[in-house]
Amino acid sequence: MPALRWEDLAGVDTVVVTASHRPLEAPDPRFLEALRAAHGAGRRIVSLCTGAFVLAAAGLLDGRPATTHWMHADELARRHPRVDVRADVLYTDGGRVLTAAGKTAALDLCLHLVRTDHGTAAANGLARRLVAPAHRPGGQAQFIAPPAVPRTRDGLGEALEWARTRLDRPLTVADLAHRAGLSPRHLARRMNAETGTGPLEWLHRQRVGLARELLEGTDATVEQVAARCGMGTATTLRRHFQRAVGVSPLAYRASFRAVRPADPRPAHRPGGQPAPAPSDTGR
Repeated sequence: MPALRWEDLAGVDTVVVTASHRPLEAPDPRFLEALRAAHGAGRRIVSLCTGAFVLAAAGLLDGRPATTHWMHADELARRHPRVDVRADVLYTDGGRVLTAAGKTAALDLCLHLVRTDHGTAAANGLARRLVAPAHRPGGQAQFIAPPAVPRTRDGLGEALEWARTRLDRPLTVADLAHRAGLSPRHLARRMNAETGTGPLEWLHRQRVGLARELLEGTDATVEQVAARCGMGTATTLRRHFQRAVGVSPLAYRASFRAVRPADPRPAHRPGGQPAPAPSDTGR
């Protein structure tokens, strides 16, 4: 198919603006005008990852929820304050204007478009060929790394490293402050400055992060994961995990479980009977 001119964009069904390695460069004004014309003609406009900067520059995201890769979300909000930047979702669907976060989320959005246009069977078949999750809802959170431990070798860094090895135990702000040799108020100021979050939120995110690691890399049940990350019960873990990540622990495991090679040796029990398959109950 021959390449289209920018002025031809108003005649296509869907315009997809891909990611750019230089998102802060000003787009060509003629391209922005072509995007506005396509939108005005009722065409569907889609951005993938940092392509949201182009849609924002064209004014197509003003007053709309939009997302981009979480590393660029603050800059998008700073440059375009009229955009409702959602740094914690995979993609947004405003009907005729859609945006995706990082590259994996861009695949999720593209599968969402296939599902919208051609049905679930077509989207699921394509997902199987791509070895990708068939469907992740747009409101699911981007999987951002939890706040890091400061690299300083003073009391704060040591206290937070100490806490990370004890997430299965009760921990309080007073415990962290005592370990760091700081008052609770000074601890909160230091943590906000160096990790971008307060003590309790930091602990919560570390626990959710540990739960994600256990769900991805172990066979632990949800109850066991809850105990090992300090959430107490499976019910508590499900509530906090859903709130933080946007999906249930089981849904997260289904999407991100590390694939292990199958053991080619048949498993047997005494008497020559095959061993039963492991149960998924509670996982």
